[in-house]
Amino acid sequence: MKKINLAIVGATGMVGQTFLKVLEERNFPFENLYLFSSAKSSGMKITFMGKEYTVEELTEASFDREIDIALFSAGGDISEKFSPLAASKGVIVIDNSSAFRMDENVPLVVPEVNPEDIAKHHGIIANPNCSTIQAVVALKPLNELYKIKRIIYSTYQAVSGSGVKGYNDLEQGLKGKELLSAYPHPIANNVIPHIDVFMENGYTKEEMKMINETKKMLHNPDLKITATTVRVPVFYSHSESINVELEKPFNMSDIFKLYQNAEGIVLVDDVKNDKYPLALDAAGTDEVYVGRLRRDESVENGLNLWVVADNIRKGAATNAVQIAEYLEKNIL
Repeated sequence: MKKINLAIVGATGMVGQTFLKVLEERNFPFENLYLFSSAKSSGMKITFMGKEYTVEELTEASFDREIDIALFSAGGDISEKFSPLAASKGVIVIDNSSAFRMDENVPLVVPEVNPEDIAKHHGIIANPNCSTIQAVVALKPLNELYKIKRIIYSTYQAVSGSGVKGYNDLEQGLKGKELLSAYPHPIANNVIPHIDVFMENGYTKEEMKMINETKKMLHNPDLKITATTVRVPVFYSHSESINVELEKPFNMSDIFKLYQNAEGIVLVDDVKNDKYPLALDAAGTDEVYVGRLRRDESVENGLNLWVVADNIRKGAATNAVQIAEYLEKNIL
């Protein structure tokens, strides 16, 4: 088995640090590891799996060495500049930004959903938006058996989705110190129906990401989807209420069985004993938790489900590492 020469771009950030944690936990087979960041963090020492690494400044010469896979989590501007450069030098980039997600020449991948798209890459593979990742993991089994006709997303997203600034806003706000570094309003003890910038159609960019990315990964550009995305005062794990209308009729007993056996999913649905997916339980894990399964009696073939996952792990770092694992086993 070939050992991979691996690079991490944005190694000192929240997702970059989680890349390292997940790589170690999953025992990813690498030969050499290179850590890149901005000039501000270059020179920092990071100990990983018993060895000390020095963080290097990301430059145009950074990929003038043998690197097989680079995990990027340094923002869209950095990805737009350096991902094509890395790809031109034979590196396969797995990019966590939104820069390439809707590029028709770049596969957008969740391994439990559309691993076959990985082979279509031209040097860059896009990691979807965190809220979309967990949603499509939950929707894939339904779409395969019953075909989805329409989706209504309502999300309750953790502050870590805004990075360190969002985390600090909540942390300081709970201490009575108001910070507005990540949001236009205080997040402590509040709910903000506003994630990313507003578009001309009245939706936020986050809402349009969920709509468009879902269509792309389910290979259905005509799928009817609407979304409302909301920031809530929770540190880790996004929660989502998803309402779907299916093409085919179903029995609820079959839906429960479907989720009991679905890849990457943990079914938590015992309402008699108050058991359902919780953000606290999902934090620090890699699975997508599904529960509150119930028929939507207001429409034909309607279903409601509650979906929770750690947005930094499955919603970012773990999904990217899973793509790297697929490349290592099937392509490289």
